[in-house]
Parts: sequence; C-alpha cells; structure tokens
Amino acid sequence: MTPYIEINELTKDYGHFRAVDRLSLRVLPGDIYGFLGPNGSGKSTTIRMILSLISPTSGEIKLFGEQLTAKRYQILNRVGALVEKSDFYNYLTARKNLQILGKLSAVPDLNRRVDEVLDQVGLLSRAESRVRTFSQGMKQRLGIAQTILHKPELIILDEPTNGLDPQGQKEIRELVKSLNQDFGITILISSHILYEIEQIANRMIIINKGKSLVEGSVFDLVTGQEQQVSFVVDNPDTLRQAIRETQWADKLQKSTPDRVWFKVTKDEIPDLSGFLFGRGIRIFAIEPVRSLEEFFLQLTENEATH
Repeated sequence: MTPYIEINELTKDYGHFRAVDRLSLRVLPGDIYGFLGPNGSGKSTTIRMILSLISPTSGEIKLFGEQLTAKRYQILNRVGALVEKSDFYNYLTARKNLQILGKLSAVPDLNRRVDEVLDQVGLLSRAESRVRTFSQGMKQRLGIAQTILHKPELIILDEPTNGLDPQGQKEIRELVKSLNQDFGITILISSHILYEIEQIANRMIIINKGKSLVEGSVFDLVTGQEQQVSFVVDNPDTLRQAIRETQWADKLQKSTPDRVWFKVTKDEIPDLSGFLFGRGIRIFAIEPVRSLEEFFLQLTENEATH
C-alpha cells in the first residue's frame, strides 16, 4: 500500500535552532492520522514543509508515492489543507466566498459543488448568511468546506479545533469522522488536544522538540499501557473489602463515596469488572481517564530526562 504521505529524515533548521529533527512518518490511504505534540514541538513546521510552503533543510517528502519536488503542482492539486484559521470576506455570504475560491481553482460545475460541500459541513441552511454572523465553529466548518471544494483525496488540518468551545470541538470531530467514513478522504490532523485524537484517529505519531517519540495505531499504543480507569459503584467500602489480598488491591489508586480508580491495562478491565460483579458489586459506569494524555506525558517526561 503506497502511503499518501511519506516523509523520511525530515529536518528543518532556523540558524542554530532545529525545529524538526530527522522526522519520519507514514500516512496510509483511509487513515485519520493524529499528529500529536505540545505547542512548539514542530507540527506546524512539518505541515508547512509537506505543503511546500517552506523548504526543508534536509530529508525527503513524498505524496502519493511521488517526490514532492518532482511534480509539485499535480501532487498538491490532490491535497486540501486548513492551516491555522481560514480567512474570509466577512461581508459576503458563505456561498459567495466558496464561489470565489472555486473560480480561482477552476472547480467544475461550481454551483452544484458549492451546495454539496456546504451540505457536507452542515452549513447549507446558512449558505446565504454573511460570514460575519458566523460563530468561530461555523467559520472553521466553512474553512473545511474550502478545503474539500476541489475534491481532494487527502486533507491536512492544523489544529482545527483550536480556540473553539466544547460544542464547536465536537462538531469538528464529527465532521472529520464523516469526511473520512462517508466520503473516503484520508486526513492528517494535528492537535495538542489528546482526548480529541484518541476519539477520532486510527493511527498517530507523537513528537516533541521536532523528534518522533512513537508512531503506530492508537489502539495498539494505548492497549497494554496501564491507564487510570474509574468505576462508578454503589459501595466503595464493600469493593475495597472484596479486593483485599487479591491481585487488584495493588492496582487501586483512590476512591470517593461513589467512585473508585484503578490503574490497569485495557485487557484487564473486563477481568476486573467480572471479578467485582461476581462479588456483588454493582457497577454503573466504567470510564477511562484520559489514557492517551497519560501516555503522552509519560513519553515526553521520559524524553526530558535523557
């Protein structure tokens, strides 16, 4: 399977400062690929190199199996990107903004396509509204509409939920999943919001100080790693008594009048819940506690000590 994005030993220096340090990654067809790292870790610099907005100091970039430097225009015509916030003519309508962009990009059957993308991002009912009346979340969705107007096979979204309220973040997450699952678009999405990536991505890379810390499937990276999981139960005191002198006693982290926390792997959760059920403990909810964030912090803290 030919990766849609393949970068090898990618490096970007600004004088004596190395923003990206021999970074390699693969985005495969069909992926929602999470590009994770704290602010200043090199995510945006990498994205700008992938989009040919800045030149790398060294390393290789391939899109769709082709060297980016060899067929830049043809390759980037198959890519859409939203880098930071979109700029619009705020006094014009959503439809008119997309029509202007579509004409510049020579999008065929433009009026029909504009309606299609507005429908895909949930803004068709606001097509004739001026952009200045839009919330920030709506503007981000309109930005994604711009990104997919020319029917790209791959889109790159740089921190698309940054600055949005929880409802706006949820709308963008649902839109990203829909574009991938319903329309077959491969997506690279950068973020420092770890819970967000855990919810939508199937593969990811975590970088820090321009270097790759780990890359793989979200499931494989999180499964097998111990994480904190809360159990909402009817009687924590009875639970503590039930697990005394069992393997679960050492895994108990803390408790409140209606909830207990264990540090376990995902594979251990069914065994623990079965054990508690067999001891007459009623379980009302099982909730992982930001497992990917703990994993990320563990990686970055380990990196900082070396």
